Amino acid sequence: MDIDVAEEIRELVPKAEEVLVEYLAGYVEDADEDEDIVAVTRSFLESPAEGGHEAGLEKLLTKIERYLEEKRIADGKARQAKLTRLDKVVDMSQAAAMSNTIAMSEGVDLSSINKGKATRVDLKKLEKAEAKLKVGRDDELDITMKNLLYPIVSLLQAKIEKRSRRDLYEGSKLIDMQKKQQSYEEMFLKVNSLEARTAGKGKSKDIHLPAIDVTFGSNRILQSASLTLAYGRRYGLIGRNGVGKSTLLRHIALREVPVPAHITILFVEQEIVGDETTALESVLKADVWRDRLIKEEKSLNERLLKLEEAGGDDRAADEAKEELSTQLADVHTRLAEMEAESGPARAASLLAGLGFSESDQHRTTKTFSGGWRMRLALARALFVKPDLLMLDEPSNHIDLNALAWLEDYLQTWPSTLLVVSHDRAFLDAVATDIVHQHSSRLDYYKGNFSQFYATKTERDRNARKEYETQMTYRAHLQAFIDRWRYNANRAAQAQSKIKILEKLPELEPPEEEETEKFKFPETEKISPPLLQLSEVSFGYTDDNIILRGVNIDIGLDSRIAVVGPNGAGKSTMIKLLTGELNPMGGQVNRNGRLRIAYFGQHHLETLNPALSPVACLASRFPGKSEQEYRQHLGAFGITGLTGLQTIGTLSGGQKSRVAFSILSMQRPHLLLLDEAILWLSSLLTILISRVWMR
Repeated sequence: MDIDVAEEIRELVPKAEEVLVEYLAGYVEDADEDEDIVAVTRSFLESPAEGGHEAGLEKLLTKIERYLEEKRIADGKARQAKLTRLDKVVDMSQAAAMSNTIAMSEGVDLSSINKGKATRVDLKKLEKAEAKLKVGRDDELDITMKNLLYPIVSLLQAKIEKRSRRDLYEGSKLIDMQKKQQSYEEMFLKVNSLEARTAGKGKSKDIHLPAIDVTFGSNRILQSASLTLAYGRRYGLIGRNGVGKSTLLRHIALREVPVPAHITILFVEQEIVGDETTALESVLKADVWRDRLIKEEKSLNERLLKLEEAGGDDRAADEAKEELSTQLADVHTRLAEMEAESGPARAASLLAGLGFSESDQHRTTKTFSGGWRMRLALARALFVKPDLLMLDEPSNHIDLNALAWLEDYLQTWPSTLLVVSHDRAFLDAVATDIVHQHSSRLDYYKGNFSQFYATKTERDRNARKEYETQMTYRAHLQAFIDRWRYNANRAAQAQSKIKILEKLPELEPPEEEETEKFKFPETEKISPPLLQLSEVSFGYTDDNIILRGVNIDIGLDSRIAVVGPNGAGKSTMIKLLTGELNPMGGQVNRNGRLRIAYFGQHHLETLNPALSPVACLASRFPGKSEQEYRQHLGAFGITGLTGLQTIGTLSGGQKSRVAFSILSMQRPHLLLLDEAILWLSSLLTILISRVWMR
């Protein structure tokens, strides 16, 4: 039977690439007999044929199998040709004799036909000919390899795109969940029911989950990990960027991890949505139970007042009053337990500690910037006092004074605290325990970050030493066994060594230390001055001057730190340096060849979430190969498939690494960093500080 393989594939998979169709058609026609042609064809067509074409695929494979069988039978018959008699038989064993009698014979002596002839070769022509042949062979090899590898690469790219789409879907689910969430109140009551809390009085508030699995898209965050949080302890959750710390907190917050229902949970991750509510009212409304009980108290009092005004003396009225009074007493008891009367004073104190002045506390929330709304979200969480409070980078949006206040406040936190932070000093001040997330598991350490770092370093050193010692001992035993195993005099000793070797415990090789290589590019020298501000003043209005008489002289070896409270004008001054803002007075002098790279507080928001890191670099710095872009990203920790994921699925720390790689590609003379290390891991922050010092 005849079969047009290419046409059959096009009919089965209309959207299949023409290169893949032609490759498979040629492969079926020319493949060797010992190859499993059907299996190879199946592997190529299974993925494109998904979605209802499985029956058609099996039918096509059956046709190909029948066609190949008929072809094999036909080829076998063609090879059975008749034997033909040679006109002249040459016996090579008689070669010498033939050479002596060549003149008397009609035959030709192959071995002596060129005997005695000298060969003259033009070496230059020979080299040119060989070079041409080599180029031709290389071109043929390249074309052959491309033809063979193209379908495989296409399949790999399809799988990578499929994985990226799945990860993006998982990430978008979290966003959609927040969009669909009608109100904070509904979400709070869904996660923390008042009935469950009431029923849980007297129960333990410790959390011990011996084996949990957490996944995000195709990435396994935790596998059979133990989650143990003792009530009243303050845990710092640390780990490399992208390991899944924030994902774990979200799973706990949504109770996708089976935390006991009577334990109340609150997770602070995003800023609040601004509206007409004042800052103080927003904090008071954060405690949904308190707000509802106060409304219920008001409603019960109004109903009692109406009954009293009605003046009924019958039995039904008395029973109604008694029932309402009982309900009101229960509400008063609950309000007293949560210290509802002191709520306004406590809320005002929290806001003041986080930097809100008395006038700011009465401003509507929509008038605050994103950073101040994040502070409001933090104040709301502290006001609620949940059994488990989870904070994600709480130190990112507050100044030094507010951070010092927050550290003092959290040191007396009465319930369980789980905080993700890359601020080493903050973890040292707040944490009583450190949870290290890595290798799909959670490791627990007593003490703050500095104690964890010292303990882990010593533990890793001892584990590595123990492993290396055992490997040396194993090698020594194995060498003795290999040498004397079959020696009659030493066989007993060899058997003894084998038993010792079998009884040795199996040690896992120690994990490699988390090393980061952070290299800033070399730039050409330019003559000073690089950048100068002379008596510069600036204000957004004539009545609100932020900076006055600023003088700065920046050289190639300058390392300048800008510190001050929020609103002092730090970011404004950096924008004056970059030229984004122009001064109202004074002079700004820049070297004409100066290149400036600026990392702003909202720099990550400028990254296109639909692009991969590789595509992002290619769009900004075209003209390089994909390998060069990936190599550059790899220097900043964006390696493997991470470079091909969409930026929207990356963690905050990974996005920061992409942003740093973009800055590095500019080969700047001057780096201006505005809160640059907010999202980078604690270990990487230590490293960067050392690099900058150099």
